[in-house]
Amino acid sequence: MKLSFKESKFFQPDMMFQSIYEIKPDFLRAQGVKAVLFDIDNTIAPYEVITPTVEMKAYFKSLEEAGFRMAFVSNNRKERVHIFNLDLGYFYIHSARKPFSSGMRACIKHFGLPKEQIVCVGDQIFTDCLAAHGAGLVFYMVAPVNKKESKFFRIKRLFERPFIQAFKDRVKKRHKK
Repeated sequence: MKLSFKESKFFQPDMMFQSIYEIKPDFLRAQGVKAVLFDIDNTIAPYEVITPTVEMKAYFKSLEEAGFRMAFVSNNRKERVHIFNLDLGYFYIHSARKPFSSGMRACIKHFGLPKEQIVCVGDQIFTDCLAAHGAGLVFYMVAPVNKKESKFFRIKRLFERPFIQAFKDRVKKRHKK
């Protein structure tokens, strides 16, 4: 049986959530996860939010207290990622060049954990998802935090729709069995 481009799991998230806050420590532990790689822009915070909010810090603290390790993998420039991470102090990769997987691989090496114990969380198929799957990681997709995006991103989201629908169809099919 031949899969269509749209049906390729390489272009589909492994799970979908409305926001990072739905990804709870108990859930991650049940999945065997020990480390989480986060995209920053539009996954955790809108582009214009320079430093983490109180809510964001509390979320990361809850993961830390539950024993999870974290890192940021961002296509944004060093200054943006460094300033966002200043109070958190996590390992990070800036200018990651996603969809290439080198940033993900650097985090895997940094953690020294098996790939099966690391997940990546992001908001885009053609960058975050491809980079995660290219590195052999599970990918959790969240809805973008900022609904008002540039024309470029609106077009990109349009092209993501068939892959997201294919994921939803796969989930429905699994639940029918």
